[in-house]
Amino acid sequence: MKIWANTIVHNEENFIWFAIMSVVDFVDKVLIYDTGSTDKTVEIIREIQKIKGKKIEFREIGEVDKYQFTKARQEMLDYSDCDWILIVDGDEIWWEESIKSLIKKIKNIKQGSIFVPFIVPVGDIYHLQDKFAGRYNIQGKVGNFSLKAISKKIPGLHVDLPYGMEGYFDKNNLPIQRRKDCIFLNTPYFHATHLKRSSKKNDKYKYELGKKVGKDFKFPEVLSELAPEIVPSPWQKISTINLIKSQILTPLKKIRRGVLN
Repeated sequence: MKIWANTIVHNEENFIWFAIMSVVDFVDKVLIYDTGSTDKTVEIIREIQKIKGKKIEFREIGEVDKYQFTKARQEMLDYSDCDWILIVDGDEIWWEESIKSLIKKIKNIKQGSIFVPFIVPVGDIYHLQDKFAGRYNIQGKVGNFSLKAISKKIPGLHVDLPYGMEGYFDKNNLPIQRRKDCIFLNTPYFHATHLKRSSKKNDKYKYELGKKVGKDFKFPEVLSELAPEIVPSPWQKISTINLIKSQILTPLKKIRRGVLN
């Protein structure tokens, strides 16, 4: 059984190294499209290519609009010569145990899709978002879940809708998350979506401070491994100005969500 990872990136220099390196040894190939990054994302991906060689297939496709983004996803899906694809974004970092468990599960089922939970740092890597901050409802399961693995044997599998709403559908245009062959697997990954992901402007940074991680919290192993000098350290603490903004806004956001503790 062949497994590829599909990754589309744009200005992800802070975490792209760790995201790709956390999965590359567990799949047959990582297919990466860059959509016009202006930071060091491309240089970092080239560094990964030097180490992992043909396991990394990289293309610079230039800037895309929200419709072209979906077309790029479809092109990647069509091109991937495999049985399963993993959807790996440039800010998603896997624990070894999680990615191993996911791959093991894939190899034991013939068709379907796999949803997994994710853990979100906010403020900096040392603080985690409370469980009420981001909630998805997928087939009655409520929480931070994301579609991460899809069998290419699903009839008529395709990508549709523009960026921000895009998703995977079957031949009847039924969203994958509504099919009966969905599987929920407790193999979480670390999703740095609300941290500063680039030296360039990052509109997704969340001015909020989560709960400080405990002394027994184990970060994804790849974060502690040696990386080239071009790769920014993931261990940077929240800046003073962002801390002040977060301290002001965090209570207000919790009240809005109905969470007072």
